[in-house]
Amino acid sequence: MKAFYTIVKRELRSYFASPLAYIILVVFQVISARFFFLYLQGFLQFQFDPSYQLQTGELNLNNLVVLPYFGTISIVLLLIVPLITMRLIADEKKNYTAELLFTSPVRIRTIVFGKFTASLILLILMLLLSSINIFVLMVHGNPDFGAVFSGYIGLFLLGASFLSIGIFASSLTENQLIAAVISFGVLLLLWLVGALSDAESSILGYISVINHYEDFSKGLIELKDVVYYVSLIFLGLFLTYTSLESERWR
Repeated sequence: MKAFYTIVKRELRSYFASPLAYIILVVFQVISARFFFLYLQGFLQFQFDPSYQLQTGELNLNNLVVLPYFGTISIVLLLIVPLITMRLIADEKKNYTAELLFTSPVRIRTIVFGKFTASLILLILMLLLSSINIFVLMVHGNPDFGAVFSGYIGLFLLGASFLSIGIFASSLTENQLIAAVISFGVLLLLWLVGALSDAESSILGYISVINHYEDFSKGLIELKDVVYYVSLIFLGLFLTYTSLESERWR
């Protein structure tokens, strides 16, 4: 357990000792805040549009602000997560510290889980920053708290699954840029397969990462969606462990 905490602290120190973490947090918050206020501005404009109210009835904060806002955050995570994970293992290989780390008494699964946990902490910080906008909305409006809560649960699981895939991509190469490209390519493929399917119940529909997030954003926490994301997280970490274990015995 001591080794695990040491690895987590080491990775967090590495994140915040360079501009990377600060740039990621600032860019994420600027983009999310910008779109949040665009959605809020649209909601306010619809309030004074009689034709819109006649067509749709009562204006709904969740449908016009919260739901599209969470959708935007999910897309931003798709773009930013590869930048978070690209250096986690690739940097070790590039700096020739991988051999020392992976031949140490520390178990590989501890190393993998420690690095994953450090990136997960950065993800949580990002989501906490985005919640400032929702807090402002809840102070001045009345969005459905259940939908907000389930939406953030879904974003956390979605982001964690992205991180696990990103770490696996980082374990395949010593080049950070290549690791980021591989990670983005795999995540984009998992995102787009839902568009190729007519139904969520089909194989392609089930594989799609975004199809499983839709229920969370609507205020529903389904067991099948939780199991999907947990399974994807486990798969990404297991593949990373397998990749590093195979290199250890070469």
